[in-house]
Amino acid sequence: MTSSFRTIAIEPMAPHKPAFGAPCNGCGVCCLVQPCPIGMVLSGHRLGTCVALRWNDAAGVYRCGALAQPVEVLHAVLPRRMRGMVRPLAPLLTILARRSIALGLGCDCSLEVERPMPR
Repeated sequence: MTSSFRTIAIEPMAPHKPAFGAPCNGCGVCCLVQPCPIGMVLSGHRLGTCVALRWNDAAGVYRCGALAQPVEVLHAVLPRRMRGMVRPLAPLLTILARRSIALGLGCDCSLEVERPMPR
């Protein structure tokens, strides 16, 4: 039996990952490991943390910045010469992100997460 381990940096206060298919609880594991299709475009990579992932300290959860803060995300990823397009593109980014992350369909991350033991 082959097992594969990866270490991801996750907020200590993040909720534990729900079971596959259970409602999303904002644990962030999926986006910390691999961006969704729109996240791949925004991040410019296929593995690793999505640049659009945002920690919401007040709520104690991760949120997709393409949904929660599309203007901020676009401002961060677009070249300076295209930043005039940020506000017109923000609603489109939100629509694409909703489809890309299958919002409301439940956890689609099959990874098993082990948290380190407290010292």
